Amino acid sequence: MFDWNDVRFFLELSRKGRLTEVAKALKVDHTTVSRRVLALEKQLDAKLFESTTRGYVLTQAGERLLPHAEAMESQSAIIQDHVGGENRNLTGVVRLGVPEGFGSQFLSREVKHFQKIHPEIELEFVANDRFVSLSKREADLSITLERPKSGRLISRKLTDYTLRLYASRDYLDNHPPIQSKEDLKDHTFISYIDELVPDPQMLYLSEFVSNPNVTLKSSSIVFQFQAALAGAGLSIMHCFVADEYPSLVCLLPDEIEVRRTFWLNTPEDIRDLARIKAVTQFLTTLVEKKQRKLLGLIPC
Repeated sequence: MFDWNDVRFFLELSRKGRLTEVAKALKVDHTTVSRRVLALEKQLDAKLFESTTRGYVLTQAGERLLPHAEAMESQSAIIQDHVGGENRNLTGVVRLGVPEGFGSQFLSREVKHFQKIHPEIELEFVANDRFVSLSKREADLSITLERPKSGRLISRKLTDYTLRLYASRDYLDNHPPIQSKEDLKDHTFISYIDELVPDPQMLYLSEFVSNPNVTLKSSSIVFQFQAALAGAGLSIMHCFVADEYPSLVCLLPDEIEVRRTFWLNTPEDIRDLARIKAVTQFLTTLVEKKQRKLLGLIPC
């Protein structure tokens, strides 16, 4: 029988690819990582990794072992959660992958309420508009702009949300008036860098403006928002953020409106963990409570 503890080292190396990074994560010396992986290979009589210039990569044997090792990891967490006693159920770390705008400009303002209810749960937010890998444990939960098409995940619609076109009062005071979409040709825009957009759904400006004069681009929605707030141009922004700022004016709301959806994704094997269920319930309750704000139904 192989040593189950060696599987931890195998999993971390499969995810990080380098001995030094695994050693840092597990708080051991890198020689210990190498020794434990070699011990597992000897016990299983199989070569699990190839050493390359890019780091350690799984062999075919390693690929076959990976799903079983991940299942062992998940079962270990479930055992600790279920058997550890009621007082320990709502403890531990939950890492959540979130789109940048939703995480930094919405959840960051609401998370204090979760902390009051569950002070023993430590939350980690990974602000990223690209997919984070739940199978590689880059996060425990993820909120995405579209529903994942693969993976052993439970995906549910979290909420719809609305974006509209905004400009600062300072910008509007110094530029031609905007009364129709035709007037937009005389104005400058702030938007994404096309080739760096992680999801085509985010290229919404071209849906409403033909050949917009985009003079400022950023991969960060927070940068775009701050630039628009400072008067650098017009920008399509989340209503749940922009509507809170009196210095921003919503333009042509009946003609320019984008409706999108956030999806909440949970790996099947950890969905019943108490801390995962607590975070899921908090997010579900929060978006129900803030539905009008998310949909831009608060007068702008």
